[in-house]
Amino acid sequence: MFTRRAFSACLSGSLAAPFVSSASAQPAVGVMEVAESLSQLHSIQVRRGDDLVIAEAPRGPGLNRAANIKSCAKSIVALLLGAAIERTEITDVTTRLGTVAPALIPADATEGVADITMEDLVTLRAGLERTSGSNYGAWVSSRDWIAYVLTRPMVAQPGGRMLYSTGSSHLLGAALAVASGQSLLTQARERLGDPMGFDIPPWTRDPRGYYMGGNEMALSPAAMLKLAVMLRDGGRFDGRAVIPDSWIRASLVPRARSPFSGLRYGYGWFLSRSGYALARGYGGQIIAAHAARGLAVTITSDPTEPARSGGYFGDLMRLLDGPVLAMA
Repeated sequence: MFTRRAFSACLSGSLAAPFVSSASAQPAVGVMEVAESLSQLHSIQVRRGDDLVIAEAPRGPGLNRAANIKSCAKSIVALLLGAAIERTEITDVTTRLGTVAPALIPADATEGVADITMEDLVTLRAGLERTSGSNYGAWVSSRDWIAYVLTRPMVAQPGGRMLYSTGSSHLLGAALAVASGQSLLTQARERLGDPMGFDIPPWTRDPRGYYMGGNEMALSPAAMLKLAVMLRDGGRFDGRAVIPDSWIRASLVPRARSPFSGLRYGYGWFLSRSGYALARGYGGQIIAAHAARGLAVTITSDPTEPARSGGYFGDLMRLLDGPVLAMA
C-alpha cells in the first residue's frame, strides 16, 4: 500500500520537477506519479488554456463512460438555478420557497419553511436539520423526501450557518422543476448538456418522481471537463454563453464556510484559498476551475470509498494545490 509518508515524498518530488509550458509537451510526469500512487483515483484531466495536457484514467471505466459524480450534482443544480433566473422562471435568489413552489410545502411543515429563499437552499443554509451524514438513510427511505425535509426541525436561522444537507439541494431541484415546468433531467440536458455536447443519463428519482437534486447524477469525465472549462471561462463554452457570466461571478463569492473542510462556499461551489472553485462528491469526485491560472481539472475516484478532508480528499487538494497548480 502506498503510505501517506510515501505520498508526501512523491508530492515533494513532483513539486521540484520541471514543468514545460509548451502545448506539445508531455503531460507533467510529477502529476501522474502522484495520481497513480492514489489507489482510489480513477481518472484525472487537466486543461490549461486551450490545451488538454493530462487526460489519463489509470483505473476505473475510463474517460468516456458515465461515472457517479455524487455530490458534485449540487453544483450542477446551482448552475440550473442561474439558468432559471436568466429565463425569469424565478425572479432572483431572494425569492421565497412559498412563492416559487407553494404546493411542495406540506400542511404539517415546520414553521417558517415558506420563507426559506433560493439563496438559502443553494448555499446550504436553509436552517433545517440535515438529511446528510447519519440522517441520510432515514431520509431516502421515507415515503416523501420533500415532506421529510420540510418537517425537520429548524436548528439554525435560515441564511445563517452552513448545514451540509442533500435534502436542501433536492428541495432546490424540485422547486426548479415546478418553476420551469421541466424535470431536472430535461433542464440539465437542454441547458447544459446540449449546448456543450454531452449526454446526461437519467438518474435516481424520489417517490414523487422528482430527480434527486444533489446526488447520484452520472457524467463522463469528458463531460465533467467541459463543465470545468465553462466555469473557468465565465459561463462560456466554445464561444457560446451557456450560463450568464453574472451568475458565475455571483456563484464564486463566499457566502458560507464548511464546518468539515473549512473551505468557503458560494452558490453551490467550494472555494479554496489557492483560487480553485470546485464541486466535490463523495469518494473523491472533483470538477475544478482556476480562472486566474487558466486551469480546468477533473478527478473521478472510487465512489464506494470515503474521501475525508483529513484523508484522501486532503491528498487530492494537495495534488491540486501543488503539482497541478505548478503547471500553469
